[in-house]
Amino acid sequence: MRTFGIVAAVVVAGLVLFAGAGAGAFWLFRPAPGAVLAAQALPERRAINLPGRTTQAPFSDAILAGDTLYLSGRLGMDPETGYPPAEPQQEARNVLDQIRSVLEETGMTMDDLVSVQVFCADVAHYADFNAVYTSYFTTDPPARAFVGSGALLRGARFEVMGVAVRQP
Repeated sequence: MRTFGIVAAVVVAGLVLFAGAGAGAFWLFRPAPGAVLAAQALPERRAINLPGRTTQAPFSDAILAGDTLYLSGRLGMDPETGYPPAEPQQEARNVLDQIRSVLEETGMTMDDLVSVQVFCADVAHYADFNAVYTSYFTTDPPARAFVGSGALLRGARFEVMGVAVRQP
């Protein structure tokens, strides 16, 4: 098995020289005309939490990195009882309303979602979820996975997480 050590790059007179420590190899190439070789700055990263959040869970409601929002998984509990509602469609509405609330904290809408993952304790509720889900979008819905997950926290039927990108 051949292993390589640390790789270093040096720019000399417009050429890029890569040296692999321990590899005994050197590579040289000339970037395309006008190419800029520079480290890109990481986007600003900010935690988003809904006002009045009472939970001390070890995660944020979402993380905004540049124009991309990463939404944590949400459950659709009845706010009065803290338990899942009797009807699966009401639970789907509750969870999607929560996702919408987190998006609104950053000035986004449901149409900014690009990817959604739905975890479902029993895939027999697929049609119940879809009956509600489609009403939350005014344009094409985001890419989505609907995963039969087995038991979810607190007896929930659905947990939804997603990624949104702010539209220009």
